[in-house]
Amino acid sequence: MNIKILADSSANLYHLEGVDFESVPLKISTDEREFVDDINLDVYEMATYLANYKGASRTSCPNVGEWLEAFGDADIVYCVTIISTLSGSYNAALVAKAQYEEEHPDRKVFVLDSYSAGPEPKLIVEKIRDLVLEGKDFDTVCKEVVDYKENHTSLNFCLESLKNLANNGRVPHAVASLASLIGLRLVGNVSEDGQIQPTDKARGAKKANATIYKCMKKEGYCGGTVVIDHCFNEEAANMLKNTIKEEYPDANVRIERTTGLCSFYAEKGGLMIGIEVN
Repeated sequence: MNIKILADSSANLYHLEGVDFESVPLKISTDEREFVDDINLDVYEMATYLANYKGASRTSCPNVGEWLEAFGDADIVYCVTIISTLSGSYNAALVAKAQYEEEHPDRKVFVLDSYSAGPEPKLIVEKIRDLVLEGKDFDTVCKEVVDYKENHTSLNFCLESLKNLANNGRVPHAVASLASLIGLRLVGNVSEDGQIQPTDKARGAKKANATIYKCMKKEGYCGGTVVIDHCFNEEAANMLKNTIKEEYPDANVRIERTTGLCSFYAEKGGLMIGIEVN
C-alpha cells in the first residue's frame, strides 16, 4: 500500500526520514518579488530583503491543484496544514481531498488543521510518521494524531518584530509599533480557536528566556520533546535549550531553523517553540 505524508511548508520541514513525505510550498510576495517556500529558497536573503522593504508583503497558500499534484497516486494520504485562521491552505486541501476521493473511491485522505505553525505541526507530522511505521491502520492513525494535537502539543513564540504580522492584519499596528519603539520582545501562544495571542512581554534576552520557559511550564511542559525553530537567533535558542536541560537533563530538545513562511512571520530574531505537554 502506497502511503504518503504531506505538510504545507509552514511546518519548517522539507524532509522526513523513513516515509514518503512532501512539503507543499506556500509563497511570500511583494509588489516586486515572489519567494517560493521550498528547499531552494535562500531564507536569509528573503528575510533581509523583507526587513528593508517598505511596501506591502503577503503570503499565498497552495491551491487545490497543487495539493492534488502532491497526492500523486497514493492509496492513503495524511495532510497537515497551517492554522486555518492564517491561511486558506486547509480549505484548499479539503477540496482536493473531496475531489481525489471522488475520483478514487478506494483511496483515503486525512486533512488536519494544526491550529498552529512551525514546530508544533512538525511534531504532529512526526507523530503520523511514527504511527504509520508502527503499522497502525488509517482510522487509528487519524484518531491518535487528533488526540496528540488536541491534548499533547502546544506552541509558544517569542518575537522581536511584529511588522509582518501587523501588515497582514494578525496583530494591531499599535502593538507592533510600541514593541519596536521600546525594544520589547513579545511572548505568546496560539489559542484553542487558532488565534495568535501575546501573553507576556520582556526586555532583553535573559528576561525573554525566563518568560518563555515560564509560559511553557504554564502550558503543561514537564520534560517532553521540544523543537525550537529560530529565525537566525541560534544564541537565544541555545539559551532556552540550556534552561530546559537544567531542569530536565534527559529531555529531547532540538534546535532547527525556520523556513520561508515562518521566517516571514517570526522575522529575524524570532523563536517558535513546539512542545509536548501533559
